[in-house]
Amino acid sequence: QVQLVESGGGLVQAGGSLRLSCATSGRTFSRYHMGWFRQAPGKEREFVAAINWSGSNTYSADSVKGRFTISRDNAKNTVYLQMNSPKPEDTAVYYCSADTLWSRITLTKNGEYWGQGTQVTVSS
Repeated sequence: QVQLVESGGGLVQAGGSLRLSCATSGRTFSRYHMGWFRQAPGKEREFVAAINWSGSNTYSADSVKGRFTISRDNAKNTVYLQMNSPKPEDTAVYYCSADTLWSRITLTKNGEYWGQGTQVTVSS
């Protein structure tokens, strides 16, 4: 079992920056590929970015490329989402997810374990 706890959400102005963190506990963090997803009110869950177990490979949605960066620190059992130049349309609850299958996160846009989410609100 893997427990995931997101933090770092809040209110940010458009064009500013925010860093989300997802701390994990339980089984070995470095075994898992990690992903960030988001869900806005009335919308379906959307894939944001993923990073493989070693951090050597990342994959991002077109909507955030060049603005958001996913990274991880295996020594701290934590994955990050650096959000630069956010836009009002980035407003959503952001969730992190963990999975041992890269394809499940990047192709099916799903994951085995989920956090409880953190709210990000971008003001114009």
